[in-house]
Amino acid sequence: MKELYLEVTFRHGRAMAAYLYLPRQADEKSTSTKRVEPGMVVDFSASGKPIGIEITAPHQITLQAINDVLEKLGIPPLADADLAPLLAA
Repeated sequence: MKELYLEVTFRHGRAMAAYLYLPRQADEKSTSTKRVEPGMVVDFSASGKPIGIEITAPHQITLQAINDVLEKLGIPPLADADLAPLLAA
């Protein structure tokens, strides 16, 4: 997977969780995790590369909070439109 994308899980019309897939190779799997903010956990591959961000409390997450995490990981920030489905939920 070459591009970043967002997957949101809904239950009864409310966002229950989300996952921000970061650019990675198809065979890269999560081997470790690190809680980075309340409501966010970063998944890392065996080589230590960040491959995704679990958003466990979508109602608490802001674009700025996600961009702060992405900056620490050395990944370009998201635009409003990239996170719109989660923020609208």
